[in-house]
Amino acid sequence: MPSFHRTLQAAVLAGLLSTTAWAHAATCPRILDESPRSLQSDRPQSLCQYAGKVILVVNTASYCGFSPQERGLQELYRKYGPQGLVVLGFASDDFHQEMSNPQRIAPYSRAKYGVQFPLFAPTHVTEPSPNPLFAQLIRATGTQPKWNFYKYLIGRDGKVVAVYSSLTSPSDPALVRQIRRLLAQRP
Repeated sequence: MPSFHRTLQAAVLAGLLSTTAWAHAATCPRILDESPRSLQSDRPQSLCQYAGKVILVVNTASYCGFSPQERGLQELYRKYGPQGLVVLGFASDDFHQEMSNPQRIAPYSRAKYGVQFPLFAPTHVTEPSPNPLFAQLIRATGTQPKWNFYKYLIGRDGKVVAVYSSLTSPSDPALVRQIRRLLAQRP
């Protein structure tokens, strides 16, 4: 009888696991089904936790002339975060302007620009070998970052809505209008 109970228990558990996997797939858009390494915790962090939010994905670099934009990105995150905006910063040395020591990036951004939004470990964001998230962003928009601080805006439904160049400030009226419009939409 014990082997029957173990078999039954295994079958029930397998059914629950497949139901959990189905629920995960139904609630996490494909573009967010990634787990890059967090700079703040040095652990993989599932992007699925941001499903249903408006997301601004930015490739960052500490020594770039555009790095003061981190202050403006933090301001967007502070102001619109309670309404459902999240800013995700992906450190990258693709343009040779990031620190060589990843452990210094988050403390530097926090001290210099007050950054509290999620930052991720240095990664490639351009062809030929972008990380999986940026590969999807490039496919969806037909545009890869041509420099640091490119911005990809993703709606609550997980669809990429717009891409903005490095020249677009986080306080740019068109960007802010688009964010506010997306925040007003409910999933």
